[in-house]
Amino acid sequence: MGELSSLPNIAEKLEAQLSEVGISTIEALKATGSREAWLRIAAIDPSACYMRLCALEGAILGVRWHHLDEETKISLKHFYNQNKRSE
Repeated sequence: MGELSSLPNIAEKLEAQLSEVGISTIEALKATGSREAWLRIAAIDPSACYMRLCALEGAILGVRWHHLDEETKISLKHFYNQNKRSE
């Protein structure tokens, strides 16, 4: 596993997906941002969910996604609902 797995919420599968979409360092993830990273992942994996978006945001902030503040969660939920694929 690479350096991204040293961040909270980033396990082997998510790290592999980030690498697949061109994000392989902590700096690259921070520069890309959680929303853009999630959009890239969603383009290759239709199962990309709200929790994955929260995991990315938490990784960037250095916290477990469960500990994101409510305002951030609401903002992410709105973004997710605007960008999720329709079934």
